[in-house]
Amino acid sequence: MALTNHTPEPAVQNIFDKIAPQYDQMNSVISLGTHRLWRKHVMTEMAVKPGDFALDLCCGTGDWTLALAQAVGPAGRVVGLDFSPVMIREAEQKVRAAKLTDRITLREGDAMQLPYPDNSFNVVTIGFGLRNVPDANQVLREMARVVKPGGQVVCLETSQPTNPVIHAGWQVYFGHVVPLMGSLVAHHYQAYNYLQRSTHNFVSVTQLATMFTAAGLTRVHYHVFNLGAAAVHFGVKPY
Repeated sequence: MALTNHTPEPAVQNIFDKIAPQYDQMNSVISLGTHRLWRKHVMTEMAVKPGDFALDLCCGTGDWTLALAQAVGPAGRVVGLDFSPVMIREAEQKVRAAKLTDRITLREGDAMQLPYPDNSFNVVTIGFGLRNVPDANQVLREMARVVKPGGQVVCLETSQPTNPVIHAGWQVYFGHVVPLMGSLVAHHYQAYNYLQRSTHNFVSVTQLATMFTAAGLTRVHYHVFNLGAAAVHFGVKPY
């Protein structure tokens, strides 16, 4: 199964550079604050251990990176990687404020070609980024490559409700309300119009589970949030 984002990567990077200063605020507005509860639930199920080495792809402003750093403790390390230098700068401010510079490394990079050897990390995550990469299958293969045998690959991503009535309301909300809020709050209608389109065009939860398996991961399972508006997928690299 191929999944390609047809928007040129430089154009996508430009979008995220523009919205970086308002990204956190808009996430809270769009999800009505529930994205924090989703991530908290995911972290509980992941059961990251003290001393683990974690990689957070498409880390954005660093919320999940920070949560991972708290979980791995002083003996652990976390790398946050994103292709947007402006997002990285926003994340750096949060890392300094949290006094976690000793356990977090932030760097610009390409999720399609990770600059790490095989079997490097105990856990690799990607939050709300897989739908924006040029080739989601390639990113999943890279995540599976760099995670250690027995390690976890986890993706938290927007999704589409399957119930027809709920899906109709979801289409109105994401197709019209979200871009309007993006214009009013972040002053970037086109950017948030792109984000709603990327959500609408992304694969279903069952298709993404199949892609996890195709990347070589086992024990693949997922949970949905907010009646299907978002989903988390888990996979484990076999020994």
